[in-house]
Amino acid sequence: MKMMNCRDAAQLMSERYERTLSLRERLSLRVHTAMCDGCSNYGKHLDVLRQATARLREGKTGGDH
Repeated sequence: MKMMNCRDAAQLMSERYERTLSLRERLSLRVHTAMCDGCSNYGKHLDVLRQATARLREGKTGGDH
């Protein structure tokens, strides 16, 4: 299996919210992020942003009661 580069990893990290990644894509992404701190952090930031936007859509801002 060919090693994924950071550009491809970032693309898949975005696409995983829009479609189901194939097994090969998921495994390649997992291997890449296990070895690449930058992409691992990028993926974590995407997750946080996605959760924050979901909360905003639901009207939950965290600080308001």
